[in-house]
Amino acid sequence: MGDHDPLTERERQVLRLAGEGRSSAEIGSALALSSGTVRNYLSEAASKLGAANRIEAARLARDKGWL
Repeated sequence: MGDHDPLTERERQVLRLAGEGRSSAEIGSALALSSGTVRNYLSEAASKLGAANRIEAARLARDKGWL
């Protein structure tokens, strides 16, 4: 732990749901966002974490204790 959490609250919300295997459309429906906006949040979070995809980003954030 001890690492600074670079994620916004919304990015954490989106990553939590992505980590459960939900699609962008399902996440968007749950959070009242368009699927394009969800993809943008996932892309930004993955970039901040140096992850290749949404699942890796969710795993990394969970491992750091940020989710």
